[in-house]
Amino acid sequence: PPPPPPPPPPPLFQAEAGLRDLDSSLVGSEMCIRDRLGNFINGELWGKPTDVPWAFVVDGVPRHASQLYEGLLEGLLLFTILWLYSARRPPVMAVSGGFLLGYGLFRFLVEFVRVPDAHLGYLAFSWLTMGQILSTPMILGGLLLLALAYLRRSAPA
Repeated sequence: PPPPPPPPPPPLFQAEAGLRDLDSSLVGSEMCIRDRLGNFINGELWGKPTDVPWAFVVDGVPRHASQLYEGLLEGLLLFTILWLYSARRPPVMAVSGGFLLGYGLFRFLVEFVRVPDAHLGYLAFSWLTMGQILSTPMILGGLLLLALAYLRRSAPA
């Protein structure tokens, strides 16, 4: 008879590596909350002028609290979504892919209400910021990890 096939390579992001998908996403979400609260306390990264009732007045101008939006979306909401998703027992890499996808999407969206970096301004189309450009690889990477996770799950053994 033919020799048995070689064992498959160990899966990425599994317990043998010391981290599970949800564990790594928890660390990322916690960092988002802490870092954005720090930006808020330090008066950094304010949003564009606005007339929404929850605006913060900065130098006499009501502005979006974009740091708090990011902390809530990329931190608390994203972790809650991933925690609920992980309870469904998704395949290995899916939660990490969800984290990258969610973080990138939330960051991309919040950039629309944030003032772009003064030294860079808008980079294209009068609306595209460096934050959105840097978020794009995370979105694509998250989609790739999700696709790989579900393709590996559905592959015949």
